[in-house]
Amino acid sequence: MIGPVHHVGVAVRSLREALGDYRRLGLEPDLTEDVPSQGVRVAFLRAGAVRIELLESLKADGVIARFIERRGEGFHHLALATEEIRTEMTRLKQAGFELVDAEPRRGSQGRLVAFVHPRSLHGVLLELVEEPPKPTGRTQRD
Repeated sequence: MIGPVHHVGVAVRSLREALGDYRRLGLEPDLTEDVPSQGVRVAFLRAGAVRIELLESLKADGVIARFIERRGEGFHHLALATEEIRTEMTRLKQAGFELVDAEPRRGSQGRLVAFVHPRSLHGVLLELVEEPPKPTGRTQRD
């Protein structure tokens, strides 16, 4: 099953400057990290039940840098949670959606992520997000 909203992604030139503006709104980041596999530095801010993900490119020719060059800073993607990302990817592909990813990839905090092309959703890039399993606290014994 797909949903609820996991986060909204916002492309920014400077994470430091953007965080200053969001802090003036009263929002503080609960996580900031580099995600080299995606070529971004991210900060997640909680705004009620929804998080805002600020994305800064780590490379001058990275996906976020190219996005900003073409469209400017602003809304980049909508992310929806799913418990079974591979099942959802198969379902969406069978339903005629164009997937950016053939397989899920690792995102922030070890989450599995995959993207649906904006051509499939009226110009909106959709990210599917599967949280990693939570530790049970049990230890395995031989």
